Amino acid sequence: MDIRQLRYFVQIVECGSLSKASRQLHVAQPALSQQIAKLEDQIGKPLLHRSSKGVSPTENGQALYHHAQYMLRQLDQALSIARSGSGAIEGMVTIGLPATTVAAIGLPLVRRIRERYPSILLNVVEAMSGHIGQLIRLGQLDLAVLFSGDVAPDLVIEPLLIEELFVMLPKHSKLVPPRRKCLSVSEAAALPLILPTSSHGLRQRIVAEFENKGLTTNVVAEIDSLSLLMNCVYDDIGATIKPTGAIMHEAARGRKWRALSFSDVRFRRRNFLYSLPEDRLTTAGAIVAAELKETVRELLESNEWSGFETIVPAQTLPHGVAAE
Repeated sequence: MDIRQLRYFVQIVECGSLSKASRQLHVAQPALSQQIAKLEDQIGKPLLHRSSKGVSPTENGQALYHHAQYMLRQLDQALSIARSGSGAIEGMVTIGLPATTVAAIGLPLVRRIRERYPSILLNVVEAMSGHIGQLIRLGQLDLAVLFSGDVAPDLVIEPLLIEELFVMLPKHSKLVPPRRKCLSVSEAAALPLILPTSSHGLRQRIVAEFENKGLTTNVVAEIDSLSLLMNCVYDDIGATIKPTGAIMHEAARGRKWRALSFSDVRFRRRNFLYSLPEDRLTTAGAIVAAELKETVRELLESNEWSGFETIVPAQTLPHGVAAE
């Protein structure tokens, strides 16, 4: 088996088609098929299901795909370090962050890594938490911030912080009298709400809280794009329920917001840092994880964040227990 065959195999799985992989790799399709046939012969098991709609990995192929991804990334990073000759810590680190987390810590984290470790290439993937969880389970991320402690139990999981959830409105909104600083759950449920779609963890959290009190949500729009959702809220189409990370950089755009807390429930969400096991995490990945935790600590201590708090040891969830 050679590295070329693994690269070909990974590309085919990711493309879902031999013809697409052939174009991506600039390798003739017959030659590509021949290399995969040799790989299957060496392993002694079929690696791909072939059909008129394309190809997909077999169970053995899926296992090889995950390990090959990691091996190829490690090899590329090792070659990069060897070629540099500078002795500096190098490599690409891929981190998955939900949109509200990007809004809160994305810029300070990128700035911090750039200033302290210019040879580390930080690759930030912004997506819904469900998609981020899937990516890190597939080995396509080095690090991730997620809202549950049981997404991928085979990885290293550390409590990061707690976010309070607020009813978010623009300051000019007429939906809630300006004197109000907080709302009950029933008052929030009566508002026209703009929320993520039902597959989103935050939406499920909100619906569960409302249902516990026998309430239904008055949803007027479902939007998974944070920027579009907040634009619609600012246009007074409806209110939303988010952590303050959603509006942390809105002031720079001249927008003013109200964040109304809940008066009759502790509406909070825990954040966890996921990372690859120590034997698979690169030195650059470990550094980014440490800098992420330090970024969070410094921002919390500076009181720049309202509605965020540190998770003290007594609040840490047992392994495998879902976050509130």
